Amino acid sequence: MTIKAVIFDLDGVIVSTDQYHFEAWSKISEEEGIPFNETINHQLRGVSRMESLDIILQRATKTYTDKEKLALAEKKNEYYRQSLHHLSPSDLLPGVEHTLKELKKNKIKIAIGSSSKNTPTILKQIGLDKEFDAIADGNDITRSKPDPEVFLLAATRLDIAPEECLVVEDALAGVEAAIAGKMNVAAVGESLRSSDADYYLETVDELLELVL
Repeated sequence: MTIKAVIFDLDGVIVSTDQYHFEAWSKISEEEGIPFNETINHQLRGVSRMESLDIILQRATKTYTDKEKLALAEKKNEYYRQSLHHLSPSDLLPGVEHTLKELKKNKIKIAIGSSSKNTPTILKQIGLDKEFDAIADGNDITRSKPDPEVFLLAATRLDIAPEECLVVEDALAGVEAAIAGKMNVAAVGESLRSSDADYYLETVDELLELVL
């Protein structure tokens, strides 16, 4: 396997803001009187904000107009963004800093491929806004994962063929997106051990054995 670039999902791979998402969606659900728990929250991983809202609203007792949905999604994002100022470089997940340093040292290009529109804010908060060779995020795409658009855009910006890229993901939708994009994919996290990923990693730094 010749890998010339590694494309990282952001949330759950580089840093975890899962709790902030959970708290924001919980607040929205409570305000609207809709049941919400960790099991429902798990279904939201790797999908867009509007798709997440649709999943939550399946349990609502009223029907929401598109305008009302948009307002709820914006309110959720505001709650979430208010939490992001708590983030700092100390919130990087285990092995991330070492992994990025080693990849750069060995001339492997690195990119972010994330559905989140808050990617620039998060990267700045954790001190990585200048580290990546390319960034593709929710501000650039029209189709979220499991569509491969965000990963293919990252590969294009890196000027690397998809089959020479390794995607690192922690969500099933992301694994499916990488496969759809004809990319190699490494899954991080216990919940993806049985997924169709090419590789399974306990921690991000294990990918160094694959590409170096």
